[in-house]
Formats: sequence, C-alpha cells, structure tokens
Amino acid sequence: MVTASQVKDLREKTGAGMMDCKKVLTETDGDMEKAIELLRERGIAKAAKKSGRVAAEGLVEAFISEDGKIGAIVEVNSETDFVGKNEEFKTFVMNIAKQVVEKDPKDVEELLAQESIEVPGKTVKEVLVDKIATIGENMNIRRFARFESEGLVEKYIHGDGKIAVLVNMKKGNSEVAKDICMQIAAARPEFLNEASVPAERVEKEKEILKAQTMNEGKPEAIAEKIVQGRIGKFFSEICLVDQDFVKDPNMKVSQLLKEKDAEVVEFARFEKGEGIEKKEENFAEEVMNQLK
Repeated sequence: MVTASQVKDLREKTGAGMMDCKKVLTETDGDMEKAIELLRERGIAKAAKKSGRVAAEGLVEAFISEDGKIGAIVEVNSETDFVGKNEEFKTFVMNIAKQVVEKDPKDVEELLAQESIEVPGKTVKEVLVDKIATIGENMNIRRFARFESEGLVEKYIHGDGKIAVLVNMKKGNSEVAKDICMQIAAARPEFLNEASVPAERVEKEKEILKAQTMNEGKPEAIAEKIVQGRIGKFFSEICLVDQDFVKDPNMKVSQLLKEKDAEVVEFARFEKGEGIEKKEENFAEEVMNQLK
C-alpha cells in the first residue's frame, strides 16, 4: 500500500503532481526509483507534445566568475511570461549561465550533452526535459556567449530578465564597464567599431544611400560625396564606439573610453525572444491541442 509519506517524498524529488505520484507509486508497488523513472518517461512524452509550441518568452541572464575574468550570457525561452517569473525556472536559467562559465561548451548542442552542475548524474538536456515536465511548458536553451578576459567582464540585466548585456574589457574599471553595459542595453549597437562591420553590410548600405540620394535628384558625382557623409551616421548608429554616450550625448563612447583609459574587446546583447516569430492561436484551439 502506498503511504502519504511516499507520495510526499516523490513529489519533493520530482515536482510532479500528487495524483501522478500516487499513480506511479501504485503501478510500481512503491518502488521509488522505478516511480521516478516512470514519471520521467511520462514527462518526456508530455514534453514531446509541447515541443511544437513556440517558446518566445523566458529569461536572459548572465553570470560572472568570482575573479571577474570569465562571464556568460544565456537566453532560455518558455511559452509564457508567467514561467519567466517562476523561481524554479529562474534558478535553472542561472545555473545554465554558471554551467557555461565553468564547463565552456562550444555550442548549445555540446551544452545539452554535458553533465549538469545543477543535477549531477544527469545531462543538461535531461534536466531541461524534467523542467518541461514539472513546470508544464515547452522550454528551449536558445543561445549563449562566453567571454574570458585579460581585464574584467561586466554584466547588466534590464527589465527583470528582458535584456542582458555582457562586456569584456581589456582595460578599465567596473564603473566604466557598467556604463558601457548600460550603453549597449539602451543604444543597441551591433558592432564594436567600423572595422568589425562586414564589408558587404557597408556596401549594401552605401547602395541604399546612393539610391536615396539619386532619388532626391542629385547628380551621381555629388551623390557619391553625400553618401560618404551619410555613411558616418550609419556607423554612429550600429558601432558602439561611434555612438553618442547615453549619459552625455555631447560625448562619443570612444571619448569616454579614452578619458577613462578603457578598452572594450567584445560584447553581447541578448533581448528575450528577439527574432522569434510568435505563433498566434486562439484559446479554444489551444485547449483542443492540449487534449490531443
């Protein structure tokens, strides 16, 4: 006979519902290990049903090693914003960031195959599947970036996990690094400087600017000169060091770095769900899909 304490114990170990725990314990004659395995198997099946649903919410998070030399930024998606506020989910995301710092996976596939630091003995993928089963939504480890620094790594999280920034500074202190993080969060630079912008991107922009100028009725020779002037504005929008400093628009970021004797090596800016096309479903259809 299954006891209440067994059900309680299984719930604490798996996070599954009380009735689910009672059912599998009955089926396995109270064998805890078999019951856990059965819940996992059913959790995987449950997760598979949910895998077709779009996970575009969730959290972005960052973690930095104690010595400030290694940092990671991650995005883990869920289906609803509600799950993004779930403490278990938040802990999972932070542990993924720690995993990236400590274990240095080369990509998401390798990360998923690694032994989890959160649950030793299981892979990150197995822990993810368990979370999908217990939390009840499709989830996805979408991307990460990891920096090792000669100087320091700094982070900034905005909007309760909506935007995360990680910056690698070769020179400079934590104060200027934090300012740079906030700059990146607010001004959304795509590249560090002009040299890091792909040549084809620059040429494409020049073509667009030239067409715009010609459409304004300017002769081609003059249009070329105007394009050279306007391309500077393009760089000032997409290159970090060429942007106006958000705290003092009269100063460029490059000037700030020079004044503070600081140097940015690289940065990453993750915004939750950016680039993911959300699937719209009506509520009735959603309910019917859950029942399939």
